[in-house]
Amino acid sequence: MKAPKILPWVAKKAGISETLALKLWRRAAGEAQLLTGKQEGSEYWGLAVERFLDLAEEESTQRSASDLLMPAPKVDWMWRHQSRMSMLSLMAAQNAYRFWQHTWQNFYLPREMQNRAA
Repeated sequence: MKAPKILPWVAKKAGISETLALKLWRRAAGEAQLLTGKQEGSEYWGLAVERFLDLAEEESTQRSASDLLMPAPKVDWMWRHQSRMSMLSLMAAQNAYRFWQHTWQNFYLPREMQNRAA
């Protein structure tokens, strides 16, 4: 199980040590494995990183509350925004493919072939 390369950056932004961040990553990866039943794939990695960011945020707010420091900036919004943006491009590609397929079937195929294709 590889730790993500953003782990030290997240640890620094959350105000926690890298060893604690690695422990939180292992916990998040274990939970993602239990939920997905896999150790690979986009669903597993997305869930693991999202859970890791949630755990790091919880840990930073607990530490900042106990130390009476200013809360660390939240970093989970960036991950969620990136996930939404990547899904938009996939949805656009899927819609373009469906439009192309519909156009091909309705305009370029003879009427006899349209009935077979449908």
